[in-house]
Amino acid sequence: MNASNKKIIIAIDGYSSSGKSTLAKEIAKLLNYKYIDSGAMYRAVTLFALRNSAINPVNHEVDEEKLKSLVDHIQINFKYNTEKQRQETFLNHENVEDEIREMTVSENVSFISKIAFVRKKMVKFQQEMGAEKGIVMDGRDIGTVVFPNAELKIFMNANAEVRAERRYKELKDKNIDVSFDEILKNVKKRDHIDETRTESPLKKAPDAVELDNSQMNRQEQLDWIVGLVKEKLN
Repeated sequence: MNASNKKIIIAIDGYSSSGKSTLAKEIAKLLNYKYIDSGAMYRAVTLFALRNSAINPVNHEVDEEKLKSLVDHIQINFKYNTEKQRQETFLNHENVEDEIREMTVSENVSFISKIAFVRKKMVKFQQEMGAEKGIVMDGRDIGTVVFPNAELKIFMNANAEVRAERRYKELKDKNIDVSFDEILKNVKKRDHIDETRTESPLKKAPDAVELDNSQMNRQEQLDWIVGLVKEKLN
């Protein structure tokens, strides 16, 4: 796709393991835009909380006072790894890309991401990153909270079993030993927490275009969104 001189913000929201990040990365690459993985940011905060005993990984109880006293010591940025051809997440200058994808983080991230002061800090980071536009960002509240004026908003979904199967394959490919039932349970649990949390719950923005990709492959999804992007750039 030939990049236009016009720069826009593309906000992709949706359920966990609905393929948001994959699609966002591919669109960013086509447009030569910056890709920002907001989910990775919350995962990095969760890893930080786990490492600093600010959340109990068994009962998911968060020591909010402790986390609040430490949150200003969190620095998150992204770097592109040319050898692995992927963007990687850095927490306080440490590459944590693989660690934040493990089940311990997945099982606790919803409990960290619903905390108001955590979301406030991450939203500030994200808005700073998108100040000059020309970005693609995916998450749960990008089109509703972070960039309510984004030129293109997409809301992605797929049935829970399909999403669990994608997540299961992703972890298996990384040689992480998990069961499909464990993943499915986690997906449904995260859906419930994301939809019902008080702070920035997951919901479709009124002006977002919905994409249910349960029966679509990656190329079909990419072709669909490219059509929408072209309309916005013309």
